[in-house]
Amino acid sequence: MAKDYIQRMLGENERILLITRQHWFVLFSAILAEITITLLLIAAFSVATIYYPLAAIGFVLVFLPLISMLRDILIWTNHEYLVTNRRVIQISGIFNKNVVDSSLEKVNDVKMTQSFFGRLFDYGDVEILTASEIGVNLFKRIGNPVKFKTAMLNAKEKLGYEGTGTHAQRTDSIPAMIAKLDELRKQGIVTDAEFQAKKKELLSKM
Repeated sequence: MAKDYIQRMLGENERILLITRQHWFVLFSAILAEITITLLLIAAFSVATIYYPLAAIGFVLVFLPLISMLRDILIWTNHEYLVTNRRVIQISGIFNKNVVDSSLEKVNDVKMTQSFFGRLFDYGDVEILTASEIGVNLFKRIGNPVKFKTAMLNAKEKLGYEGTGTHAQRTDSIPAMIAKLDELRKQGIVTDAEFQAKKKELLSKM
């Protein structure tokens, strides 16, 4: 059902390049307390039923943390991050879906942050700076962040050449990108130093 929902969102000739979720650490940290409570309840009522058989009724309480754990698993499972050949999509929600997407054409910069443990267990934060009204789109503690960033940048690079196969179209878009960056600078979203650095990088590609 989830796959059908994703497929219905795709445009003509749009294809999925990568799908990832938040790292399993996020899920584990969410359900650890519920697992602990479940085990403690089972142990407590198992001992209690030895002396008081009617205490077996208390096993009904075990369903409460189990239901909460199932909810957390469904939330984690249904929170997905996609890279297509045209955009980056974030989908969340079990029944009511919340979809946020950023066109690759409007992605100006990408920042990835990984801690020591993030590099060890392959998770991290990916921050996308866009020229859209969203401004900054932050994906926290996602799995395979390097692969996610690489897929996105490769798709953006290819998008600049699709349809014409010429360098001229890409070169013509650079002044527009600089203008958008300047607007973000004026709005205080990027600093003067970041603007100058990115401007220098873009001009070097002309």
